[in-house]
Amino acid sequence: MKPETPHAETEVFACPVTITVDVIGGKWKALILFYLMTGTLRFNELRRSIPEVSQRMLTLQLRELEADNIIIRKVYREVPPKVEYSLAPLGLTLVPLIRAMRDWGATYEDVIKTSRKISIDKSKIET
Repeated sequence: MKPETPHAETEVFACPVTITVDVIGGKWKALILFYLMTGTLRFNELRRSIPEVSQRMLTLQLRELEADNIIIRKVYREVPPKVEYSLAPLGLTLVPLIRAMRDWGATYEDVIKTSRKISIDKSKIET
């Protein structure tokens, strides 16, 4: 006889997309991964790359990515302390996904710019 699994637990893992969004979803995680694709970065380098994120939120997002084995946090025992972040092997498997997101975003941006230009041009004709 199998032990019963709570319904909520089975729903969480019912769809692979749900798992992916849970791991890299949110406003900052994909950006963190995007910048770490270039190589190892220190905390302040990440912070400068994403100036809109608060220090607290960046710390929380990095901890979650580390807990999910997506990034590696390396602490150097020196004064002042030095901490570096890099993609873990599992995080490297997300590189094609992050690149696809970047490419889609660039295409979408072009579509929107073209659409807005057409709208502006039509409004000039109508006036």
